Amino acid sequence: MDTRELRTDELPEAIDRALDGRSILILPSSRTGTVTEAAPRSWTGPGPCPALILHTSGSTGTAKAVALSPEALTASAQATEDSLSGPGDWHMCLPVNHIAGFQVELRARLAGRPPVRATSARFSPISFASAVDELLERAGERPTYTSLVPTQLHRILEDDHATDLAASISHILLGGSAISPALLERADAAGLSIVRTYGMSETAGGCVYDGVPFDGVEVTITEAGTIDLTGPVVADGYVEISPDGTIAPAESMALTVDDAGRRIMHTSDLGRLDHGVLTVLGRVDDIIISGGTNVSPHALETGLLPRWQKEGIAEVLVTWVPDEEWGRQIVALVRFAGRDAAEAGSGLDGRSPRELARHLNGLDHGMEGHLLPHLVFPVDEIPNRSIGKPDRRAAAELAARLAADCAEYPCR
Repeated sequence: MDTRELRTDELPEAIDRALDGRSILILPSSRTGTVTEAAPRSWTGPGPCPALILHTSGSTGTAKAVALSPEALTASAQATEDSLSGPGDWHMCLPVNHIAGFQVELRARLAGRPPVRATSARFSPISFASAVDELLERAGERPTYTSLVPTQLHRILEDDHATDLAASISHILLGGSAISPALLERADAAGLSIVRTYGMSETAGGCVYDGVPFDGVEVTITEAGTIDLTGPVVADGYVEISPDGTIAPAESMALTVDDAGRRIMHTSDLGRLDHGVLTVLGRVDDIIISGGTNVSPHALETGLLPRWQKEGIAEVLVTWVPDEEWGRQIVALVRFAGRDAAEAGSGLDGRSPRELARHLNGLDHGMEGHLLPHLVFPVDEIPNRSIGKPDRRAAAELAARLAADCAEYPCR
C-alpha cells in the first residue's frame, strides 16, 4: 500500500521516517481529517521527495498543497529553539492539519518528549488550564512552551486561573492572524511571555519572531509594499495530488527561484521594515475600497480596539456591506468579553448598530482621520478559520445578513 492513515500515537515515529526520506507525511485539508503517510515512490518530481505536504488555509482563495523538505522543517524547528530557551516541553492545542500545529509535534519530537496534547477538541480556558497543569508538572526544570492564536489568548485572559498558568509558561508563541496591541498589553500586564510570530505554510511556519527574521531568513519589501521571504525555511513549491496518490509539482508565481537558486515566497502581506524589524500591515486582499478610499481592516482593528476594549469589547473584526452610496460601507463585528451578543446589547441600553457605531466612534481613540465603521454588530463569535485566522469572507456574509435584518438600514 502506498498510503496509510496514522493514529496520533504513530505520528512521532512517522516524523522520523519523513525526515529521513523514507516516507511523505500528508496533512489533511481539515482538522477533522487524518494524517496519512505515503511511500517515497508517490513523488514524481525531480530530486528527493518532500517530507511533508500540507494545505494552505485558503484565506486568499482556493487552498494549495505545499511541499516542505526535511531541511526546511528542521531549520525552522532548530531556529525556534535557538530563539527561545533551547529544547523544552511543549503544550499542543492547535490542529495538526496546520503548520503551526505540526511544528509543535516536530519540535517536541526533536526535543525528546511528546507534547502534552489538549484532551478537548474545543479550546476553552478550562481545557487549557488542565493541560498546562500537566505540562508544568512534567517539565520540571526544562523550559515550557505553547503556541496559540490570538482568539485563544483572548479566552485565556478572560479566566484568572488560566491566565496564572499561562504566566508560568516560559514562552508563548502567538501568531496565525493579526495581533492587536491591546491584547499584547493585557498579556504583558498579566506576566505572560509572548513571542509574536509571522510566517505561513510556505515558510514551514513562523520565521520572524517579534519582527526579527531567523538567521538565514531575508525579508524584502517590494515596490508594491508586499513582503518577500527567502531562506532555508522556504518550501520547495506547490504540488498536486492525483486520485491515485501520485504527487507532482505544480507551478505558481507565489513561489519562485531566482538566478542564484534562492527560493522566494512572494506573500500578499503588506509590510514595513524599520532598522531590520518587520511590521506586518495587513493583506493586500483585505483592503476595502469605500467611497473611493482604501481602508485597511487591520489598521482599523488595531487602532480602535485599545479604546473600545474599555467598553467591554474583547475582539473586533472590520468588514463591509454593499451600499449604493459608498459601494462598500465599513462595518464592525464585535465580541464582548464574557457575554453573548444579546447580553451585550441589553448592557448598552439597546442601542441600534448605527447608534452603537456612533457611540464607539465618538470615543477618544485617535482615529478621527480614518473611515470609521458605520454600523457595529455584537456577535457571539468572530468568524474565523480552524487555525484562528479571521474568516473575512464569512464575516462579510454575516454582516450582510445582520444589516439586512436591521430595520434602520440603509439610513441616510
